[in-house]
Amino acid sequence: MHAEGGTRSLAELAANAFSDYRDGRPEAMSELVDSTTSLLWHTARAQGLSAAQAEDVVQNTWLSLVQHASGITDPRGVLKWLLTTTRREAWAVSKKSRREDVREDIGDAMPEVPTTGDEPADAVVRSQEQGLLWRHFKDLPERCQQLLRVIALAERPDYVQVADALGMPVGSIGPTRGRCLAKLKLALLGDPGWATS
Repeated sequence: MHAEGGTRSLAELAANAFSDYRDGRPEAMSELVDSTTSLLWHTARAQGLSAAQAEDVVQNTWLSLVQHASGITDPRGVLKWLLTTTRREAWAVSKKSRREDVREDIGDAMPEVPTTGDEPADAVVRSQEQGLLWRHFKDLPERCQQLLRVIALAERPDYVQVADALGMPVGSIGPTRGRCLAKLKLALLGDPGWATS
């Protein structure tokens, strides 16, 4: 792998690993997978997929990368290629899933029994709150959704890496994050279902 000088951004790490992979070092693909799979999984989940669907989308994205590796001319673009491919694959799966859901007979669906040991009323309230939160989250602009998901992935987010991964200036990460959270808070406070939960 290329020499490390201080901390490297996710985009830089991905570019170096991909370049090494194409230069005949197959183990570099593992480094690329390890460093970016979590981000890809959250990108797929942001499109409304279940955890299992997101895993399938990420696997398909990796397969597609191996199949199209020679078509990516600049290794610095591999992270963006992975994110775009994940998003497109997730959209396709989501669209197919919605069509299948419409065909299901709603009358045959059995409600899930909470397995957490909580009182049923508590589980219902928590489920409603989470549903409202995610509904309003999905109403945010895509850039806000991506930024908040990437920041939520890290215990202490590195704004340089976040900026590289999302193609944003480093100085705009904090203010943009604040505006996105303010929009989400305003939407939640304006929802009568949130105020009562």
